[in-house]
Amino acid sequence: MRALGNAVASALGDRPARRLIQLQLGLTLYGLSMALMIEANLGLNPWDVFHQGVANRTVLSIGQVTIATGVLVLMLWIPLRQRPGIGTVSNVIVIGLAVDAVLRLLPTPDGLLLRATFLVGGVLLNGVATGLYIGARLGPGPRDGLMTGIVARRPGWTIRRARTALELVVLGIGWLLGGSVGVGTLLYAAAIGPLAHRFIPLFTVATTVARQPGGDGERGDDHRPGVEDHRIGRRHADVGGLVEPGHDDPGVVDVQLVQADRPATP
Repeated sequence: MRALGNAVASALGDRPARRLIQLQLGLTLYGLSMALMIEANLGLNPWDVFHQGVANRTVLSIGQVTIATGVLVLMLWIPLRQRPGIGTVSNVIVIGLAVDAVLRLLPTPDGLLLRATFLVGGVLLNGVATGLYIGARLGPGPRDGLMTGIVARRPGWTIRRARTALELVVLGIGWLLGGSVGVGTLLYAAAIGPLAHRFIPLFTVATTVARQPGGDGERGDDHRPGVEDHRIGRRHADVGGLVEPGHDDPGVVDVQLVQADRPATP
């Protein structure tokens, strides 16, 4: 038990309570943002088009499909030699549970104005949720890790290229299965990058890291959201966001993403 506790503490690193709470809050809000966009019925982001399309053709709820998809995508990490974090596993479970719970309680809006309000609120909340769960620095979502894993093993590929290819595939499949594609899909694509650029640096948790050998002593060095986090936010904006949470996505997301958007080596 002590070994397990030490392993968990090591994985969480500095400020574990703050980071865990922020992670779970971000993932829960991500589920809420999904529910708002679903009820608006004006178009979803590519992965949710896929989730909704599969749910329409099965007995599963959209939350259950989101969880099942996350598990299947996570299995694709194995040949890519990606290692999940606490945030990765939480992403798979929490978002799907949250979206189903909210959909049971959320009223269906009447009239275009209220539907548009749900849509805009959902997109904005998705940006906040992305900043929260990514800023916790506890691991990318499964879909985001899949993209970085592909980039790491495809010379010359970037996050932008991998993301575009994957999302076009899931969008097409989801649309064929009856998922909702519309103005909300376009709004999400246009807005999530700038929103992530704003909220990821804002919510990135400051951590304490040891100085490198040859530094000024052995004391910790307070790492605050600054140049590096700004670069993370810029990368996230450049690729249109890495959310998934489900997206997520809140993903994505630490320095790995900054490095992965450069030409990769095999």
